[in-house]
Amino acid sequence: MAKTNPAIPKKKIKTDSNIPVKNYYDSTVKPKSKNEEPGKYPFTRAIHPGMYRDRLWTMRQYTGFGTAAQTNQRFKYLLERGQTGLSMAFDLPTQIGYDADDPHAEGEVGKVGVSITSLKDMMTCFDGIPLDKVSTSMTINATASTLLSLYIAAGESQGVKSEQLRGTTQNDVLKEYIARNTYIYPPRPSMRLIGDMIEYCSKKVPQWYPVSISGYHMREAGCNAVQEVAFTLANAIEYIETCVDRGLKIDDFAPRLSFFFCCTSEFLEEVAKFRAARRIYARIVKDRFHAKDKKSMQLKFHVQTSGESLTAQQPDNNIVRVAVQSMAAVLGGCQSLHTNSKDEALALPTEASVKIALRTQQIVGHESGITKTVDPLAGSYYVESLTDKIEEEANKYLKRIDRMGGSLAGIEKGFFQSEIRQNAYRLKKEIDSNERVIVGVNKFMDSVEEKQEIMKIDGSIQVKQVQNLKELRSTRDNKKTEAALSKMKSAAEKEENLMPFILESVRSYATLGEISNTFREVFGMYQPKESF
Repeated sequence: MAKTNPAIPKKKIKTDSNIPVKNYYDSTVKPKSKNEEPGKYPFTRAIHPGMYRDRLWTMRQYTGFGTAAQTNQRFKYLLERGQTGLSMAFDLPTQIGYDADDPHAEGEVGKVGVSITSLKDMMTCFDGIPLDKVSTSMTINATASTLLSLYIAAGESQGVKSEQLRGTTQNDVLKEYIARNTYIYPPRPSMRLIGDMIEYCSKKVPQWYPVSISGYHMREAGCNAVQEVAFTLANAIEYIETCVDRGLKIDDFAPRLSFFFCCTSEFLEEVAKFRAARRIYARIVKDRFHAKDKKSMQLKFHVQTSGESLTAQQPDNNIVRVAVQSMAAVLGGCQSLHTNSKDEALALPTEASVKIALRTQQIVGHESGITKTVDPLAGSYYVESLTDKIEEEANKYLKRIDRMGGSLAGIEKGFFQSEIRQNAYRLKKEIDSNERVIVGVNKFMDSVEEKQEIMKIDGSIQVKQVQNLKELRSTRDNKKTEAALSKMKSAAEKEENLMPFILESVRSYATLGEISNTFREVFGMYQPKESF
């Protein structure tokens, strides 16, 4: 019988978040959620008592490309195949406030999302789609106030009042400074715009979620599950404090705050992450901000499967990765879900691959059986242990961020950016050394890769959009447009809520770029500190 060599150290097994994993877990684990019920504070197990027994999550595939007309066709394609909510992707010029004819937009129009420059584009995007019947999520941040105004005005063109609109604007600019970089203005005026939107929506667009506080992009940039929870909730605290400081009551706006998380392939840690995040958030809102309404304490979140985990090599493997990740998101209790398409490491997805991604959600929802009971992994010694450990480690980060003055101070000091870079470097080293196996990339490779059919965006889209802008400016009432922009600029120089002025500007057919440039004149542009 072979003996183990004591000179050879045993390999230490850890989760993606560097949490040590024991050989097995037993009844020595004393979970905090042992006697908790779903739908009750602190919501570790779920925010609703019946969860998917009552209603499946919203299947919200993220899409948008080319022109508004092309995106309208894709929206209808997905709705016809059972999608239950819309999610808009915008091109880079739209995200950072440039019209299609601006030199900064050259080569980027319609490439990574739809090009929206005016109310005409937004109306075309939703032509034939009743905005009182569908909810829409918009992945937009620096220009979120303008895009929401365009959506409200598009609703008005259909005879739909703002009170009837349902959906979400991502509008989380803090994570832009940390990880994603589609910012325009410095942090403080950007926070003002977000506060204005939250305040305006609480009164005029009550079914809208004006901000979706996002851990997704920080996770994709390289942070781990613990950091994703901690950094996201630290940003939530900053947004809540912004609103409270302007006199809003916590229970008047907190029920309409939402969240957006990533889901990677470390299956059980991801389930535990969502459970821990719910519990931490509930306690923050109750104990720190003294909320009374249980809806204020509920962490309502959308999940997107991990784009960073997709591989250009053997892209069919990505279907399996997405299935694993989507099951973890559902077992973790998400309210809506986007499943990535297999070809997204290569290009924007084709219709065929989008359909497979949607069908993945439908199979999980209707065939897997995991929706038949709430929080089915509750009581697993390992999952409960991970839930408690993630809560403990995330709270350590939150205390550290508090001591440095909150998220804004942490961003200005480069704290978040440094933490994410260090973890991303660790992950990359593990892949390069084959310690972390990526199937098809550093193990089980193919000598010859099959050629994939990919989607290509026609460069003529920019030409069309430039022509559309030229026509718009020649046919609109330019005096009315200039007057609206002038009033908006004056309001920006004072302390008035800017949403009514932005809305009036888009109704007068001011373009996205004209509105953004007006704010650039008043607020300036953010220049990040260089750090290496």
